[in-house]
Amino acid sequence: MSNVVPIRKALPRVEVVGASGEWVVRIIETDQEITRSFGLESFALSFAEGQRIRLYLDEVVRL
Repeated sequence: MSNVVPIRKALPRVEVVGASGEWVVRIIETDQEITRSFGLESFALSFAEGQRIRLYLDEVVRL
């Protein structure tokens, strides 16, 4: 996948940001960062919530 970026020892988190008419979800795990773009906020939030549950996190960070 071209949108997977290896990173070192980051704390897992899920972020959502609205920019230029689209919504971007960034999933940061201990060894990689993945981004996904969505045209609708509701789709982005739903995806982010699923990732939050998968990673056992308390919250999704809205930037």
